[in-house]
Amino acid sequence: MYFNWFFFFFFFGLVFIMTGIIFVFSGVVFLIEWEIVSLNSMSMIYLILFDWIMMVFVGLVLFISSMVIYYSKGYMEGQVDYVRFVYLVLMFILSMILLIISPNLVSLMLGWDGLGLVSFCLVIYYQNEKSLNSGMLTVLMNRVGDVMLLMCIVWVFNCGSWNLILYTFFFDDFMFYLYVIIILSSFTKSAQIPFSSWLPAAMAAPTPVSSLVHSSTLVTAGIYLMFRMVDLVNYEILMKVVLFFSVMTMFMSSMSANMEYDLKKVIALSTLSQLGLMFSVLSLNLKVLCFFHLFIHAIFKSMLFMCAGIIIHMMNNNQDMRYMGGVVKFIPINSMIFMIGSVSLFGLPFTSGFYSKDLIMEVFMFSGYNLYFYMFLFWGGIGMTMMYSLRIMYFMFLYEMNYFGMVSFHESEMMLISMLMMGLFSVVGGSLFSWLLFNVYYFIYMSFYMKMVIYLFLFLGMLLGYFLFNLLDLFNGYIVWFISLMYFLPDLMTYKVSKSYLFLGVYLNMNYGSGWLELLGSQGLYLGFTKMMKINYLMQVLSIVFYMFGFVLWIFFFCWIIN
Repeated sequence: MYFNWFFFFFFFGLVFIMTGIIFVFSGVVFLIEWEIVSLNSMSMIYLILFDWIMMVFVGLVLFISSMVIYYSKGYMEGQVDYVRFVYLVLMFILSMILLIISPNLVSLMLGWDGLGLVSFCLVIYYQNEKSLNSGMLTVLMNRVGDVMLLMCIVWVFNCGSWNLILYTFFFDDFMFYLYVIIILSSFTKSAQIPFSSWLPAAMAAPTPVSSLVHSSTLVTAGIYLMFRMVDLVNYEILMKVVLFFSVMTMFMSSMSANMEYDLKKVIALSTLSQLGLMFSVLSLNLKVLCFFHLFIHAIFKSMLFMCAGIIIHMMNNNQDMRYMGGVVKFIPINSMIFMIGSVSLFGLPFTSGFYSKDLIMEVFMFSGYNLYFYMFLFWGGIGMTMMYSLRIMYFMFLYEMNYFGMVSFHESEMMLISMLMMGLFSVVGGSLFSWLLFNVYYFIYMSFYMKMVIYLFLFLGMLLGYFLFNLLDLFNGYIVWFISLMYFLPDLMTYKVSKSYLFLGVYLNMNYGSGWLELLGSQGLYLGFTKMMKINYLMQVLSIVFYMFGFVLWIFFFCWIIN
């Protein structure tokens, strides 16, 4: 089962990517309309859009899925329900493809809702209390975005079509509120502030699922929706709001990652930081640059999760980085691949992440925003990415090993093959696709000192991350809690919201649900119908007795009339 799906996804992934590159240079776009039903003036049409974005993105999803499924053969070995796991992953991939191929809101809703529901089943796969809490947080937070998308479907029904590409030239108040709903829906699925708390909690899922979810599927669904809609959103105020919240998300997640010791949560927070970076690029209407970074980030982030999964698997499911020192002595190939992914994450020159992040930083220098927003938030968030990446490598490769009990270091060849293929793309992919995806290449001319400003602020951001890393020793209190707990977003968006409603529910149940409402409502109706049914039952059982009694009464009555 694993090998069959691996070859199927790998083959078609490469076919879609190559076809997408041909579409880039030829400029070909195909629209296929399938009229499902037509009744009077109403017609339901399923629209499929074949352009280079769709082809390359589907190929990326299939390629990463093939690597994850091949990796899962070794990682999930010995699991009882491995068949259920594979089918859930396949449903997850199918939902993502349904989301990508059509700009029709109804078909997009099928994939959108499928991602949320299947992700819940995958997060609770290990079936313990922590997994259930994380799964409930994930699915309920994503339901907010699902409701927003349902409102959007009802909203555009007034215009006569559910196809988003038909609304390019609408700029009235009606469409303004539609764009607000779509932006909120994208924020929930891609975990932007204030909906960021579910993404680190989703780390309760098996590591192959994390590798798939946090690279190219669930968290990028909101990016893809905004990607399709950014040409329609021509309101500058909305784009500035998106830019502000995305940069704040990037800054907040980078700060939290510098104070986190859970390896998978650090990588998840780095995903959150990169999602904020992609949204900030989209807010400047730089679609191709955003897609380029999404493509590059998906490959090396999936590889990072695979490497982390092997280390966690070998160390008896321990995820604390402080116990993982010196693993390079025991698993050198895995450590080498992990280091390639880490340096790509913070953009070391001539790695794949460098080609997208350096271009993003250069473009952002000409965006014209103020000094505080530009220097402190944007550069600080990107600079702290460098710090927490170096911090991970320090704890894993230079720190002392503190966890020898029940440790079985063994590099599985099956898991290494998929990681080596991803590592190859992480090294050469940035240079390769920077020439293939940009059919018209725009050169940015900068002076030497202007160019060095980028690395200066990266260094200053690294110093800020180092200060935050040592903040735990300097202070102990609400400042550390505030930063490490993501500005208290998990408390504010889950416990504080749900606690008041739970107390209200208990109060209403004690005073009304178990009182007069129960007596006059459901319980009273139940008792009343029970009595009526008993009377009806007695009349049916004693029907002959009532008949004879009525006959005797009729005889007496007849005789009395005669006399």
